[in-house]
Amino acid sequence: MSDLAQLPTPSLVVDGARVARNVERMGARIAGLGAQLRPHVKTHKAIEVARMQRAAGMRGITVSTLAEARAFAAHGFDDITYAVPIEPGKFAAVTAMVAAGTRLAVLTDDLDVPGPLADAARAAGVTLDVYVKVDCGYHRCGVDPEGAAFLALARRIGEKTPLRLAGIVAHAGHSYKARGAEAVRAVARQERDVMVAAAARLAGHGIPVPVVSVGSTPTATHVDHLDGVHEVRAGNYAFFDLMQVTIGSCTRDDVALSVLAAVVHRDRAAGKVILDAGGIALSKDTGIADPDGVTHYGHLATLEGEPLGLRLTSLSQEHGVAEVRDAALLDRLAVGTRVRVLANHSCLTAAQHATYHVVEGTRVVDRWENHRGW
Repeated sequence: MSDLAQLPTPSLVVDGARVARNVERMGARIAGLGAQLRPHVKTHKAIEVARMQRAAGMRGITVSTLAEARAFAAHGFDDITYAVPIEPGKFAAVTAMVAAGTRLAVLTDDLDVPGPLADAARAAGVTLDVYVKVDCGYHRCGVDPEGAAFLALARRIGEKTPLRLAGIVAHAGHSYKARGAEAVRAVARQERDVMVAAAARLAGHGIPVPVVSVGSTPTATHVDHLDGVHEVRAGNYAFFDLMQVTIGSCTRDDVALSVLAAVVHRDRAAGKVILDAGGIALSKDTGIADPDGVTHYGHLATLEGEPLGLRLTSLSQEHGVAEVRDAALLDRLAVGTRVRVLANHSCLTAAQHATYHVVEGTRVVDRWENHRGW
């Protein structure tokens, strides 16, 4: 056990009690809405957090990379959905994992995929669960649930032995553009209603839909009901971040992730300090502008987590710049002073680091591995 101030900088810091609280709350919320939670582990990529989520009632896990799938399968998580549309270069890796005993479901929104995917599964001697990816309004990936391709794709998967239509999935990523509970709730209703209608459309054509799956942290936090939905694939809620605070998904006290940094330069004339945490430590995600319209790369806090009223407004690879207009505060920020930078986007920030330093207050009580890679 060591003190936070003794860690090298920059270091990734996570408040273990806040993570546990966030996980328990979301588990209870989704269960109370009559659905099951399949959390997206891309946010944390940590076995320890997934174990907390399993204790909070999760159904299985969602991953964004096959490296995540392999790491979590090796630790006993054998019910996995790979939530990036599958492409031929990954067929062999997916079928190998399924052959080894992992239930690794994939998804597609392309009519040309089921044929060769079925050939790969047949050659490997496995049956693959395949979801149809539906566009519920985000317009990044997915088929139009009211279009002809939606029916054709569902039929094609069901007709291709050894594929099995596992259900339909959607991600309401456009919820990140909403501000406040009512705006997010409107997106959540759209996500739910589009997917329930899509499942009914398939059922009306004699195509059963075993699972209707939705997911984003803002919509999971604010949705009023989940009638007709079977599972939720939220992920960011384990850590939360400043974007979620601005959206209205959480409060600042729920944000569990920060980056420990040191002041390496103080310029009294210019009214600024430079930290040794730049784009590689924090990512260059500017997130959402503060109420005054200023975009930034994170808010600064003391080692105890108290806000300093400062933000990083410029980043280079290894440097972060914070303007400090208060002379007394500038006096406190001597070279060598340690501060914590609250992340704009916890998923991207965490992905910059190999190790989490778990704290209780300012005591480092544990270390977790971050299973990164593709």
